[in-house]
Amino acid sequence: MESVISIRDLSLAFTREGRTTQVLAGLDLEMRRGEFVALVGPSGVGKSTLLRVLTGLAQASGGTVRVAEPAPGRRALALVFQDARLLPWRRVVDNASFGLEKMGVPRAERRRRALEALATVGLADLAERWPFQLSGGQRQRVALARALAVEPDVLLMDEPFSALDAITREALQDELVRIRAATGRTILFVTHDIEEAAYLADRVIVLAGSPGRIVATHHVDAPHPRDRSALGLQNASRAVRASLDGERLMDGAAI
Repeated sequence: MESVISIRDLSLAFTREGRTTQVLAGLDLEMRRGEFVALVGPSGVGKSTLLRVLTGLAQASGGTVRVAEPAPGRRALALVFQDARLLPWRRVVDNASFGLEKMGVPRAERRRRALEALATVGLADLAERWPFQLSGGQRQRVALARALAVEPDVLLMDEPFSALDAITREALQDELVRIRAATGRTILFVTHDIEEAAYLADRVIVLAGSPGRIVATHHVDAPHPRDRSALGLQNASRAVRASLDGERLMDGAAI
């Protein structure tokens, strides 16, 4: 399969008040088209920072980052944040079309693609509502529709369900599985939740240490559609947890 993201020996450090902090070091990552990769690790290890590097919101200190060129009228990357970040003065359909507006897509085409994206996330009938009229889960669906509308080669998701209640969170996980199956979208998904990572991903990458580095990669051996209680998912979750626990023990020994 074609590679859409290729990262080699990535490092990132920042300096504040004369003190330099190394956030990431020696990071290598390859993503193939159509893959769903989950990135897990403790807080502060650099998971969100990696997404910021990919989108150009943060500048790497060293190494190389290559993202495949998108087709005309599409975006290479789109990012879904932990909070929906909807504009309260714009209706749902206009929030969903915001990225297309920034791309200079004609108005009629913007609306068509926004409505199509809203239908994909199950919100076509709420297109004319205002953000305040939506539940938390519905707002996050609009944020996902906004990202899907620009037809990105890779969808980046930064803990998009972490602020939601457990029932809504599982519903949106299932919705994301359905959307991925329908669109074949390539997804890089950041989460603290090991079970969420195992349920969603083809491959779970464990980021740990200081500076952050990849310490393990686990392939999830479970067919789709997935059963949350399936042995393959339980085994994957245990393997990821063991990698994180082992890294914590090593850090403790070093101290």
